[in-house]
Amino acid sequence: MSRSFPRLVRRAAPLLAAPLLFAACGGGGGGTPPAPPQTVTLTAPVGGSDGLAGVLTLSATAVAGAGIVAVEFEVDGVATGPEDTTAPYSTTIDTGQWVSGQHVLRARGRDAAGNRSAWSSAVVRFGGGRSVPPGFTKNESWVTGLANATAFAQAPAPDGRLFVAEQGGSLRVVKNGVLLGSPFVNLAVDATGERGLIGVATHPDFANNRLVYVYYTRINGTLRNNRISRFVATGDVVTSPEQVLLDLPNLSVASNHNGGALKFGADGKLYVGVGDNANGAFARDLTQPFGKVLRMNDDGSPAADNPFFRTHPGWGAYIWAYGLRNPYTMAIQPGTGRVHINDVGQETWEEINLGAPGADYGWPASEGPDNVSAGMTGPIFAYGHTPQVSPGTAPGGFFAGLAIAGGAFYPAAGPFPAPYRGNYFFADFLGRFVALLDIGNGNAAYAFATVGGLPVDMLVGGDGALYVLTRGAVTRISSP
Repeated sequence: MSRSFPRLVRRAAPLLAAPLLFAACGGGGGGTPPAPPQTVTLTAPVGGSDGLAGVLTLSATAVAGAGIVAVEFEVDGVATGPEDTTAPYSTTIDTGQWVSGQHVLRARGRDAAGNRSAWSSAVVRFGGGRSVPPGFTKNESWVTGLANATAFAQAPAPDGRLFVAEQGGSLRVVKNGVLLGSPFVNLAVDATGERGLIGVATHPDFANNRLVYVYYTRINGTLRNNRISRFVATGDVVTSPEQVLLDLPNLSVASNHNGGALKFGADGKLYVGVGDNANGAFARDLTQPFGKVLRMNDDGSPAADNPFFRTHPGWGAYIWAYGLRNPYTMAIQPGTGRVHINDVGQETWEEINLGAPGADYGWPASEGPDNVSAGMTGPIFAYGHTPQVSPGTAPGGFFAGLAIAGGAFYPAAGPFPAPYRGNYFFADFLGRFVALLDIGNGNAAYAFATVGGLPVDMLVGGDGALYVLTRGAVTRISSP
């Protein structure tokens, strides 16, 4: 592929570590309970330990007089076995049972009355060469032959076809695991830099209306603008005319930061990630659609309950969230409607933002956890362009990449083991990794898989497998 496309990323600059702390698991209702005391400390391995391999001993100590009678240990939120009831407290694990990369070790104590201490955590990295967890199968040749793919979407059951966008303007169809020879449609696009056919979605009621939505860079004489249109998929090749829903303003000469995220929410509205077109001043300007997540009805009209619908006519009526640099990918959790916006960073951080109506994510005044001031919404997770590791520091930790791309919520009823269900997968374009964000454990992040291609998008298929779209192929990761 051309190196121009991931001008999703700018060149990386040297960084300084920025500490973030994991939140402890919480629970209960009736107000906020007092924080449990820190009476147990995980002593080994220490946070920041790298290249751990083979059989590893986890050790913890308890504060004298705290009444601790047992200590439990976890790796990535999963118990390593029964509690240890004999001091000094320890357990052993075989690191070969985890993917090489970042993991989070934890320990907490219990007293005789059943009260539990706060967790003591360490961010570490396991060595070895395992690229998927035990029990998983990775097929990086499930579909091949794609040309500079950018995004994909699956038609709901019983159809199940994948619609795969290629940057050059072809919308391809994967049917029963086979890439069809004829594109569904060929669009005339400007594919310079990060422009082109960069987003695709299927309507929630696809079984009845057969609507497929696309986001692409239109050639308009000497001008260029991004457009959202839809087609009716009565077959594997389009036979009906394009229905233009929305034309965004003309682009500047800059060919990067076009966004591309295109998703239907649990509310039936269409969410669109629009980049700042390399002009950071646009991102927080409510008269401009650039640097925003737009939210609209399925016919392209602005949703009447958008936060600025009445106060900012024009483009402001479409704006759902703002202060973004390049929201190239996004995911919406079925049922809950939870939105995760992946914002590609500049010199320092890649972000996962929790979507909220009216939220200001701060760009260009802030990036990642840096310079988040009053009125801004910081990311729930960020990782650096180089590892951000020292003992006891950031959940971004050992993860390092240059462009967050791809995100998918795993369903609560899928065939993957319980620790993956309800959590969020994300990937990095140049880092070539897939990771898991543990929503229930303080948004800690764990290594899940590596891929040979350059990931641009992800989805969980109707069969419960995780599909990773790279520039030239679709990888299928499955678990019996």
